[in-house]
Amino acid sequence: MKKILLIEDDVTVRENTAELLELSEYEVQTASNGSHGIQRAGEIHPDIIICDIMMPETDGYGVLKALSKNPETANIPFIFLSAKTEHKDIRRGMDLGADDYLTKPFEEEDLLSAIESRLAKVAILQSFQKKNIVEKPATNDLQNLDELRELFQNYQLQEFRKGETIYEKGRQSNFFYLVHRGVVKAHRMDNNGKELITELYKQDDFFGNPVNYPQTAYEDYATAMENTQLYTVSREEIHKILANNPRIPIQLVEVLNKNLSELKQQLMDMAYGSVRRKTANTILLFAERIEKHPLKSIRISRSDLAGVAGMAPESLIRTLSDFKKEGLIEIEGRNIKIMDSEALKKIS
Repeated sequence: MKKILLIEDDVTVRENTAELLELSEYEVQTASNGSHGIQRAGEIHPDIIICDIMMPETDGYGVLKALSKNPETANIPFIFLSAKTEHKDIRRGMDLGADDYLTKPFEEEDLLSAIESRLAKVAILQSFQKKNIVEKPATNDLQNLDELRELFQNYQLQEFRKGETIYEKGRQSNFFYLVHRGVVKAHRMDNNGKELITELYKQDDFFGNPVNYPQTAYEDYATAMENTQLYTVSREEIHKILANNPRIPIQLVEVLNKNLSELKQQLMDMAYGSVRRKTANTILLFAERIEKHPLKSIRISRSDLAGVAGMAPESLIRTLSDFKKEGLIEIEGRNIKIMDSEALKKIS
């Protein structure tokens, strides 16, 4: 049974939320203020923390900062639950490293969905780490891309906040990356200044340019779509690895070629596909790419959806509204829930 720490100073909200979570088969521990919450987190090591913002003694922002500084609590998923609805408040919480932000009053399904999503990510990450509790492969004895991923874990792990630029178009290509946690979008601008998202990279995906030509430059931009961790290897080092492991370059080229084929199909859809087909394909793409095991709903901004589909946000929003009326999706705030994936696939 997963353990949740609920930090909330309002007695009624605390008791009602705790009961809701217990009925959903979670073990719930509570704290009545921020200072007590920090103490309890260090004592019980919960699987996830749900925290109010406006509290006496220490507010929610202070709780998150304190827990982030403690190695034993820094990686616990953290969800803000607050009546503060202004964009600047939400942005501040996410910039501090929160995994999600729900506003009061909230729907039971939204809270449970947010918890399930964060616990699922942790489970995937832990599963991946367990597989790698083996002897690291020798630099010159790699057999496949999984072993290359293991090798990357010996290199620098960099953190990027949501919205932070990883590299820019035209800059010299000095690094090659492996996504350890989070999601990265590659994007460029068309002649009209409209953003086009050319690829999405999630956990275990490689990206960047491994070619060892000094003058090679990035051809697009890369930006973190959520708080992201990347293993970073220099161009010179990745060139040595590829030179010493003849099997790896072929497999890497196959992956990169697959990405190019997908990009070509996306561009064809943009040029010739209907607005409805573009929108449907984009929703399905995000559901597939953001999670290895997609949940019932995805949280994604309308601008990013429009960027992938290659259309104006206004056109996308109108089409989403039509899909909702037809029962293909449900829209709840930033959440898009796929109700009929087969019907979306058949849209022409």
